[in-house]
Amino acid sequence: MSIEQQPSLVSVSIHPGTNIGLVTLRVAQLERSFLFYQGVLGFQPIEQTPGRVLLGGQDREPLLELIEVPGAGPQPHRATGLYHVAILLPTRRDLGRVFLRLVQANWQIGQGDHLVSEALYVSDPDENGLELYQDRPRNTWQWTNGSVVMATDPVDLRSLAADGQQAEPWDVLPARTRVGHIHLQVGNIPEARRFYTDILGFDVTAEMPSALFVSAGGYHHQIGMNIWHSAGAKPAPTTSAGLQAYVITIPTHEALQEVKARLIAHNITFTEEQPDLIHVNDPWSNPILLKVQPTPAI
Repeated sequence: MSIEQQPSLVSVSIHPGTNIGLVTLRVAQLERSFLFYQGVLGFQPIEQTPGRVLLGGQDREPLLELIEVPGAGPQPHRATGLYHVAILLPTRRDLGRVFLRLVQANWQIGQGDHLVSEALYVSDPDENGLELYQDRPRNTWQWTNGSVVMATDPVDLRSLAADGQQAEPWDVLPARTRVGHIHLQVGNIPEARRFYTDILGFDVTAEMPSALFVSAGGYHHQIGMNIWHSAGAKPAPTTSAGLQAYVITIPTHEALQEVKARLIAHNITFTEEQPDLIHVNDPWSNPILLKVQPTPAI
């Protein structure tokens, strides 16, 4: 029986335990970036080679990889690629401690209370977007007609700072810090929906004409996509700062094979570098590594 005749392989949602894993970013000066990621945010180096550093928290789980592209400028404003990488902190007190570190460093901070979470927004020295956030309990999230209710209200920064002052002191991001989601600038929403939902199998959690949010397992979103500055745009050059690649972790070999079947059924080009590792580009040439890696759901 051909794959086209096996609807069970091409029509199911991606495994509910799927998560976003390691995100690789391009930077112009590794030393400058390292001072920010370690000195301000609290990442620690896990592995370092010339032109590359792997960063994580106290549990040494790889979260971000920085690769040096000497002379790289910021990602063009009107280009597809990275919007931000979102780092999920275990507790509100931990987010408060990050807030205090950013204030002490006099770093420019944006913020938003999204109802499902509270978030801080910063740019690294190469203008790569970063979100640092903490989720509210899942049982407080509200859903309407299958869509999660989110907003952008102001964060109570006074309360957040007070929580940060009560946190156990740390200089390295706490254990259980994770990449919670990634947000991309894409060229158009219908094409993004086709690739990330119809083919990869993520569920839509919120959608509007200019943005799409998808996830696995009922999370508010693991991949966000927007066209706010990138409608019809071309990919950012690989000589600029920005997104080099990101990993999607899938808990089982069988679940990865279901995704592989959908890629084949939709004539999507990919390479299978190992039995449990697939490399595929999204429609805007963002490299994705689909990797079998048992991980706890967010």
